[in-house]
Amino acid sequence: MPELPEVETIRKTLKKLVLNKEIKDIEVYWGKIIKHPDDVEHFKQIIIGQKIRDVKRKGKFLIFELDTEMLVSHLRMEGKYSVDQTGIERDKHTHVIFDFTDGTSLQYNDVRKFGTMHVFRKEEYLSVKPLNQLGPDPFEADYNLTYLKERLLKTTRHIKSALLDQTIIAGLGNIYVDEVLFKSNIHPKKRANTLSDEEIELIFKYTYEVLNEAVKQGGTTIRSYVNGEGEMGLFQQELYVYGQENKSCKICGDVIQKFKLSGRGTHICPTCQIEK
Repeated sequence: MPELPEVETIRKTLKKLVLNKEIKDIEVYWGKIIKHPDDVEHFKQIIIGQKIRDVKRKGKFLIFELDTEMLVSHLRMEGKYSVDQTGIERDKHTHVIFDFTDGTSLQYNDVRKFGTMHVFRKEEYLSVKPLNQLGPDPFEADYNLTYLKERLLKTTRHIKSALLDQTIIAGLGNIYVDEVLFKSNIHPKKRANTLSDEEIELIFKYTYEVLNEAVKQGGTTIRSYVNGEGEMGLFQQELYVYGQENKSCKICGDVIQKFKLSGRGTHICPTCQIEK
């Protein structure tokens, strides 16, 4: 699943490609992607004729700012956007196409069809589902050490499960949680409410640093992620534990291990992240 750095990379790319383009028509080939309004024709009527004024992001959500509306898009497991000429032969996994008046189109491709799209008025999009359920994004002012301590010390869940909870921090996913916990020298099974102040400070620090570096590198290419221009992210070259099982730890030389925790593949160095 694209996480915050991948979605941020897509946002930057799309902003270069679609800004101020007017939507002439919309083709929807898999209506279940459209969640609000739940009528596809109504969805189309609201959007057609509007221009894309900005492309924003909150957590893992892409947000297209139109003239009067906000189009909120979640890529889920394998959603991708690309910009092509209008009228090219449609790939069978392309499910929504936004045709622009300049002869180009924004195409949404999703092999698993898990992605979602919502359209809301500008004045309400942050106060209704799905965005009103999100915690602060690590690049927002509301993400601060006081907030993080308060939220983590209230839950008895494993720290990995807590960090994956989008109501606590928006944007973190499996890849970057494993990397943050490795850099913090914290075992993912440690209960969040047993963390010391120092450990929470490390999580706070590395959450921002890891994500910021991943954004600079264009995200991580795992399986099939590419950005809006077909380019792959490079952060996988910087990974310490995720996807590195049976390899030597770059810090201590021990063998990286992988196991399941709450149903998620989890990667650790048993020396750098001692289970206490």
